[in-house]
Amino acid sequence: MTDDTPQETEESLFEAPPIGEQERMVEAILFATAEPVSLRELAARMPHGSDPAEALVHLRKRYEGRGVNLCKIGDAWAMRTAPDLGFLMQRETVETRKLSRAAIETLAIIAYHQPVTRAEIEEIRGVSVSRGTVDQLLEMEWVRFGRRKMTPGRPVTFVVTEGFLDHFGLENARDLPGLKELRAAGLLENRPPPSAMMPGPEEEDEEESAEGQSELFED
Repeated sequence: MTDDTPQETEESLFEAPPIGEQERMVEAILFATAEPVSLRELAARMPHGSDPAEALVHLRKRYEGRGVNLCKIGDAWAMRTAPDLGFLMQRETVETRKLSRAAIETLAIIAYHQPVTRAEIEEIRGVSVSRGTVDQLLEMEWVRFGRRKMTPGRPVTFVVTEGFLDHFGLENARDLPGLKELRAAGLLENRPPPSAMMPGPEEEDEEESAEGQSELFED
């Protein structure tokens, strides 16, 4: 009996908190952090043995239908105002600058074709892409440099950021609107042909099947 007591005490020191307490911890971290937080960051801040992934499942369910929702943004998580209540924040929203048509088209091409090189962007648009256009998107942190493509010259590629996904309320790039939604919103008027702006159903299938072809890119 005397031999078992110290062992049980030692093991109890590493027991994870109850899941309800872990949920409160995750909630506190997310409310105190402006930027989305990854599972790895949550696990690093929480006590040994905690399971932030399970705590997030409980927390997300608890916030369903509330004024604030738990949202997944890329590989990270954040608390965000419910979409239907966004109008309440309009006074606090400041529009600093508008994107040019060239910047919008470039951003759309990157979002739908990422990872994509500057040459590929120019081929799709049919015109050259100025350095200022790309610099603007980089400064806004909506676009970042991706892996270099393993082709002659090893050109750098561009991909959208979590900031871009966060701004438009997207979990990942697969949630981008399709042709039908863009036509309904009138966003395809006076723009390059749809086939040039984004992949069709057959092209999407080809892209999905080619996701594992990492040999085309430099790690």
